[in-house]
Amino acid sequence: MGNLSSLMFPLLLVLLAVPLFLSARKQKRAMAEQQQLQSSLEPGDKVMTTSGLYGTVADASHDTTIDIEISEGVVTRWLRAAIREKVVDTDEAVVEDKVEEDEEPATTAQVAEPLDHNAKK
Repeated sequence: MGNLSSLMFPLLLVLLAVPLFLSARKQKRAMAEQQQLQSSLEPGDKVMTTSGLYGTVADASHDTTIDIEISEGVVTRWLRAAIREKVVDTDEAVVEDKVEEDEEPATTAQVAEPLDHNAKK
């Protein structure tokens, strides 16, 4: 029995240390990829920030910041660290499903009546 307890500690150590080591490596690799992405940004790249804002890189000449055009003529300055990912260029315009004239629309959504803010309570 003494032999079993002497093997228990190294086994427990291995079972705890290996997952910690592997997750640390995975996290380090993800950070390196993120830093590489942030340093490779160029004007014209479409990006998404960590807060979910989409835009186009307007100026990437600063070390710590980057200018993003979020609408035509509207340019904002962000920390490079706030850039989450490059966005694949897809049509952002929503294409509505064509509905035949005889066909019922696919949705059954209803619109609520507008609120009357001037009504007395």
